[in-house]
Amino acid sequence: MSELSQQELDQLSINTLRLLAVDQVEKANSGHPGAPLGCAPIAYLLFHKFMKYNPKESLWSDRDRFVLSNGHASALLYGTLHLAGFKVSMDDLKSFRQWESRTPGHPESHETDGVEVTTGPLGQGFAEAVGLAIAEKHQAAVYNNDKFKIVDHYTYVICGDGCLMEGISHEAASLAGTLKLNKLIVLYDDNLISLDGPTDLSYTEDVTKRFEAYGWHVEFVSDGNDLDEISKAIEAGKSQKEKPTLIRVRTVIGFGAPKAGTKSVHGEPLGKEGTIAAKKFFGFDPEKSFFIPEEALTNWRKAEEKGAKAVAAWHERFDAYAKEFPELAAQYTRTSEEKLPADWQKELPVFPSDKPVATRNAGQVVLNKLGAVLPELFGGAADLTSSTKTIFKDSANFHEDPKGRNVFFGVREFGMMAAVNGISAHGGLLPFGSTFFTFSDYCRSALRMGALQHSRSLYIFTHDSVGLGEDGPTHQPVEHLGALRIIPELTDFRPADANETSAAWGLAVERGGPAWMALSRQDLPTLDADKYKVFDGVRKGAYKLESYGSDVVLVSTGSEVQLILKAGEELKAAGINATVVSMPSFKIFEEQTAEYKDSIFPKNVPVVSIEAAATQPWYKYVGRDGYAIGIDRFGASAPGPLVLEKLGITAAHVVEAAKKVVKK
Repeated sequence: MSELSQQELDQLSINTLRLLAVDQVEKANSGHPGAPLGCAPIAYLLFHKFMKYNPKESLWSDRDRFVLSNGHASALLYGTLHLAGFKVSMDDLKSFRQWESRTPGHPESHETDGVEVTTGPLGQGFAEAVGLAIAEKHQAAVYNNDKFKIVDHYTYVICGDGCLMEGISHEAASLAGTLKLNKLIVLYDDNLISLDGPTDLSYTEDVTKRFEAYGWHVEFVSDGNDLDEISKAIEAGKSQKEKPTLIRVRTVIGFGAPKAGTKSVHGEPLGKEGTIAAKKFFGFDPEKSFFIPEEALTNWRKAEEKGAKAVAAWHERFDAYAKEFPELAAQYTRTSEEKLPADWQKELPVFPSDKPVATRNAGQVVLNKLGAVLPELFGGAADLTSSTKTIFKDSANFHEDPKGRNVFFGVREFGMMAAVNGISAHGGLLPFGSTFFTFSDYCRSALRMGALQHSRSLYIFTHDSVGLGEDGPTHQPVEHLGALRIIPELTDFRPADANETSAAWGLAVERGGPAWMALSRQDLPTLDADKYKVFDGVRKGAYKLESYGSDVVLVSTGSEVQLILKAGEELKAAGINATVVSMPSFKIFEEQTAEYKDSIFPKNVPVVSIEAAATQPWYKYVGRDGYAIGIDRFGASAPGPLVLEKLGITAAHVVEAAKKVVKK
């Protein structure tokens, strides 16, 4: 066989990728072959020609990032990773979508080498990529100088029509344009087909003009198989200094398959006959499955040598950088490894018990104290900075100065939290986003994705109950505590006072996984940190504040803890001896030993809970013989104290309930 030209090698390599995707879907009898067949040239160009990475050192901090936003096309990504030399084996490809495989139906960052972020819910990968680009821009501003570029990489995205239909992509694209994220390059698979049929059933806007209006540079490639035109468009994107780039690539869904260009090839295996036809179309032996021509593999694996050289050059550069800028180099290394500095917890403030403080205000104090020793803390709010109190007082606005740690996300709650997940996935930063608790509904899917991919993300919510008052039920969270507590892997905090807030912040940082806080608008009495051993108690998730006896357990979270303290005193005067328990974190409490949990909720001792929220989460603890006081309706517009009183969130209600359960 004569030696192949580079053009022939390119085409053979692309077609190999296409058919690896087809075989994965066919073997699993499940999946989406259409997008991989159409987008394979884009993936090949990115991984073979443009991207800077080393598959043997896949977490190298200055690598280019790739996000497959239309995660249903995962067979494309897995085939690419295998061919490029990542730890995705042929056996992994053959176990596509199977139990405990490293090739799940949609990409998961913690399961598969080379997958940067978990994607699947359309649009979220796009928004996470915006977060990746934000992180790159901030770190470049902090660490680079005229002599050394330590942070200098791009974020590349493949997305589909569905991603751009989703509202989150509008939020994220608008933010990216505003922040001038010029190292973000999105390749849009414009194949004119969605699951229901032609995209013009529901999607007829001029996408090019929309992104131009957002402040993006836009390119159009009329033929998704034209490698030269795609390359020129990517080069044009890389030349941008102030704009992110959208490259609209007209592709044919299911290219090479009998049903190419139709919705039938979107999410169904090609079938035996269709697979045979596709392999014949591309000049492959239809009897061979998962076949990789030697020439194609050799061509793909050139990335290893190129990547190794890039990494070696970077390490040499970083060593020289470390000699001239040792403090910055040490900070870069520490934060990239997600390690915390020694004694950082000494910065956690202890608040005096003689002054009430709203936990949102306490959170601001803690954030700024920690920010002084944790330069990786980075984030902001969805146009609510003055309300959520999440701002670094001594730092600039990121938009005005990329070194700044304050990000004004605008009224884009969903896009904000997905971007926070992307910032976390980038590494080197500990990001947070914030908004009112009731708007966690807008964010919930991003919180779920953050939990699924073990993001080091902090989600800060304020105005945590009907106690916020006059804004009324549209802004008063009721069901939200329960809704977020049931998300796996997500740590909850609803602190009772300023000192529990300080402890919660400390634990959220220390644990290193996704966590959320629900903080109060109104001032709350401050617990004596020494008397109640608050910091040790929060570390257990639930702990005893008072132990008058074992007639009944009174338990609560947040602003209602003050009510059970008062009720405990009143019950003692009435001859009923209660144990008063603060329970700032359900998840952390459930991590404790059975012995400890039994010490908080002893067997055969009735339990009364009170929380200004839906009662459903409490029945695990109050059982059939206890009593859950809460709000199983929407709130009302009136001054906060009156709303709480009218809805039964009072110490008197706790006393009444305790007397009933103790009599049983």
